Amino acid sequence: MRALELGKVYQKLEPGPVVLVATAEGGRANVMTMSWHMMVEFNPPLIACVVSEANFSHRALTKTGECVIAIPPADMAETVVAIGNCSGREVDKFARFGLTAAPGHEVAAPRITQCIVNIECRVVDRQLVARYNLFILEAVKAWIDPGRAKAKTLHHCGYGRFLLDGEELRLRSAKA
Repeated sequence: MRALELGKVYQKLEPGPVVLVATAEGGRANVMTMSWHMMVEFNPPLIACVVSEANFSHRALTKTGECVIAIPPADMAETVVAIGNCSGREVDKFARFGLTAAPGHEVAAPRITQCIVNIECRVVDRQLVARYNLFILEAVKAWIDPGRAKAKTLHHCGYGRFLLDGEELRLRSAKA
């Protein structure tokens, strides 16, 4: 074994798929790429996520308390990276990247029809936003495209490197 640079620890712990986070403020939709999120409760489904103050989406999420977390398929990899490499302050990302917005049912933020899953969320805890930009979201409605439910997703490894979902393993558990 050798020492691992502390700045690279996150690359080994990235928990879930890279997602797109859609927000809407004042009738203007925006989308950002995010990989820093995790489940914190099953029922109701609570999701912790980091949205930096430097991101244009931070303001909309703070102001409206709503967003949609959309899980893109791996075949959108180049688009997902491009979305993350520009700012909604300067460009309409839905138009630039040909994303189709569908209205949310429980939130004003749009769903993204090209994504496999769309999870409509409301901010339910802001205690760590000022200190860590950490929002706790409650999923209030979720959608899945059954025709693409098994599509591969992207997992961020840092510095432009990604993994795809691999083979599914089914193991017995005591709770099965």
